[in-house]
Amino acid sequence: MYLKHLSLTNFRNYTRLEIDLPARISLLQGENAQGKTNFLEAIYYLATTRTPLASADRQLISWAAEEDVIPYARLEGLYTRGGEDHTLEMILVKERQPEGGSTATVFRRQIRLDGVNRRALDVVGKLNVVLFLPEDVTLVSGSPEERRRFLDVALCQIDPLYCASLSRYNRVVAQRNALLHQVREGRASPNQLEYWDEQLVKEGAYVLSKRLWATEKLNAHVSEIHPALTGEQERLVLLYRASVAKRPGKEILPVPDGRLEGRGSSGELAEPRLAEAFRRALQEARREEIARGVTIVGPHRDDLTLLVNGIDMTIYGSRGQQRTVALALKLAEVGLMHQQAQEMPILLLDDVISELDRQRGEFLLKRVSQAQQVLITTTDLRYYAPDFLASVALWR
Repeated sequence: MYLKHLSLTNFRNYTRLEIDLPARISLLQGENAQGKTNFLEAIYYLATTRTPLASADRQLISWAAEEDVIPYARLEGLYTRGGEDHTLEMILVKERQPEGGSTATVFRRQIRLDGVNRRALDVVGKLNVVLFLPEDVTLVSGSPEERRRFLDVALCQIDPLYCASLSRYNRVVAQRNALLHQVREGRASPNQLEYWDEQLVKEGAYVLSKRLWATEKLNAHVSEIHPALTGEQERLVLLYRASVAKRPGKEILPVPDGRLEGRGSSGELAEPRLAEAFRRALQEARREEIARGVTIVGPHRDDLTLLVNGIDMTIYGSRGQQRTVALALKLAEVGLMHQQAQEMPILLLDDVISELDRQRGEFLLKRVSQAQQVLITTTDLRYYAPDFLASVALWR
């Protein structure tokens, strides 16, 4: 799997870009603020329909296009997967429409796969990518939301059903929260929650089962990767902390040896057991949820605990340990995608080598060289060995 051609119009600082990309390692060298990160962001956005660097998609439209009658941005990629070529196109448009006595700005996005209009859910996973950023350390040091997003992005690229279920789950949470708020204010009956509880359980149990599955698979990868990064001195274990487990205390799933609570003899997660645990948790939390007006149990409140030699890195890890754990997680994500898709994802590395010591930098470059296509950005070629530079396509 690799991207053969990328076309950008009015995306970030790119007024116009047409570039052919080789199926090998490409190293993009340049000064800061020249658009290297924006280049990788464009590829990631095409593949996942989301940006990790902007709070809203409308921010992706170039400032230079703001003076146009209809400001817009366009991204198009020609990629090869399974020996077949496909095109993926996204158009972002800002339209100014009269509203009362003023003008309102309306944003819309159009997505096409092979020339046919598609929803975002229909194209996620068609082109698999893994993005490495210096900010990846927040996977460890940041909030639980960062770690949930990590699992969700990986799962959405390999399981379309998961992505659809997660989308429905998030909508149910929003609707249930609105109803809880009304119940708290006496404008609705608590009995009305029963329907939304079942919808929440239906989608939430599936989301939870797949996250537990992914945690187990990622554990298998980090058990090999993390010791290699630490000279066999440390061991990383991922534990999924589910808010629907017994409360209070929030039991951790899976258990440290990698088994999953609720596994059946077939090796599949016992989703009905998770659904029943979810129902019990909702019943126990009912009074508190009404008092607060929000849903306090479910996958949207879960976390991924990261233990190194039994110590929680999200709380007690040094900056160096946290960065190493984050690197192990991203490489495990690559392994998971490769395992499930039977093709290596496209790897995007945004100036991450400069954040690593020599040993870890060399380890990372050796691992990513197994991919069919790798795009790396840097401000300084001195971070790379001469033999590595001689083997890559160098862009300045």
